[in-house]
Amino acid sequence: MSQFKNQVAIVTGGTRGIGRAISEMFLNEGATVIVTYAGNDAVAEEMKASSSAPDRMHIRKFDVSKTDAVDDFYKEVDSLVDKIDIIVCNAGIRQDAFMALMKDEQWNRVIDVNLTGSFLMAKQAVKRMAKKRYGRIVFTSSPASYMGLPGQANYSASKAGQIAMARSLSKEVAKRNITVNSVLPGFIGTELIDDLPEDLVAEYLKQIPAKKFGEPQDIANGVKFLCSKEASYITGTTLEINGGL
Repeated sequence: MSQFKNQVAIVTGGTRGIGRAISEMFLNEGATVIVTYAGNDAVAEEMKASSSAPDRMHIRKFDVSKTDAVDDFYKEVDSLVDKIDIIVCNAGIRQDAFMALMKDEQWNRVIDVNLTGSFLMAKQAVKRMAKKRYGRIVFTSSPASYMGLPGQANYSASKAGQIAMARSLSKEVAKRNITVNSVLPGFIGTELIDDLPEDLVAEYLKQIPAKKFGEPQDIANGVKFLCSKEASYITGTTLEINGGL
């Protein structure tokens, strides 16, 4: 398959879990993929070494919440490629605590990475997409955006903010043939839920009509559709991929 042949995709938080599945999907579909990550060098090196198309993969390490780091990244991108067709703002963290006990640092860091990071990355991508009059932007949000899970006031707020931002941005850029959508993964079998208490995981499993957690590839499949030419009239929407949650 080569659905995205000759296209360039950026995937933030693209070396692990859902992000890695999305990155590898684009590679398998013929795209040049620029993958970003923040911390785990060993995982990034392993991903590069095991890639089926290392010549079309570029991996860069930086903090998406820092304006200077994002600006430097895009300067480098401009030297590598002459366009950006797709960006998936997937970088995200959790730092859970009940609100009464949540430290300011926990609130700020989650908002900075999940929401501000998405803003900074999408802002620079839009500038480049607008010149080419084509683009696909996808934010990885969460059902926490409307469910309000306990201990996740910061995470829920950041994810709700992503959806609102996507809807506003979609109206600003639609005339430029740029679509902006969000995917809302349910409970997916990645390290992001590995640190949850077993009794809470069991309770969440009971809530899922499909009676199973999803796989990263399930989310990659949804992203693939939203980034396809067939989805050109879909913008400002949220695609929930959650087993009926």
